[in-house]
Amino acid sequence: MSNALFDLGGRVAIVTGASRGLGQAMARALASAGADLVLTSRHPGSLSGFESEIKALGRRAVSLELDVRSRESIQQMAAAAEQAFGQVDILVNNAGCNVRKPALDVTWDDWNLILDTNLRGAFFAAQAVARGMIQRRYGRIINIGSVTSVAGYAGLAPYGASRGGIRQLTMSLADDWGKHGVTVNCLAPGWFRTAQNEVLYQDQEWVRYLEDRIPLKRAGEARDLDAAVVFLAAESSRYVTGQTLLVDGGISTGAVRALARSKTAEIAE
Repeated sequence: MSNALFDLGGRVAIVTGASRGLGQAMARALASAGADLVLTSRHPGSLSGFESEIKALGRRAVSLELDVRSRESIQQMAAAAEQAFGQVDILVNNAGCNVRKPALDVTWDDWNLILDTNLRGAFFAAQAVARGMIQRRYGRIINIGSVTSVAGYAGLAPYGASRGGIRQLTMSLADDWGKHGVTVNCLAPGWFRTAQNEVLYQDQEWVRYLEDRIPLKRAGEARDLDAAVVFLAAESSRYVTGQTLLVDGGISTGAVRALARSKTAEIAE
């Protein structure tokens, strides 16, 4: 198979929320595949070290301020990215947030924070960047979803609603923009250890419970997303659009629960 299918040389990618965690890992994977990068954060100063790392790989990189809860900030970022590189070929819509609470404790402001960031922000970032992609008749938009895009978890009602919305949004935009040469897909990680959920991983009993539910018996590692994000950004995915690619170790299969039912049936017999 030709390496050209996964070569991002000459392409420019925006990765939102690139100051840490999975966003930074996916940006690094794109750069390793040849892409130049626009890195964004609400606090662009936090990106200076990572920007230097990307440049050390021989790639061009700029850091821009972006608050996805502000339409003006989104528009300014998109314009600055086009001005810096003359084109944007790839958007990884990664910026997001979460508030973990039982459903009865979720406030009006909690809901607005999560939905405005994860769903509204993703839509308007895609809209702003897609204008140039449509003119050039080429683009790859990768919306970051979650296993909660397809499964429900207690304590994550607004977050799950936002990620389920990302899946539906992906399909709608794929239908809207496919005729212009723009693909739109959703990359949906399962349980990965990040700064956002670090508190959960301090509970070893919970970790054992989680790993037992995952067919591959471990939580995800940042490097597990490398191939998936490059695939969706590259020529390799030219006929893939409107899809949700789960990278979750198989937890969305419900395999452990199915096994439990099977054992119960055997005992009954």
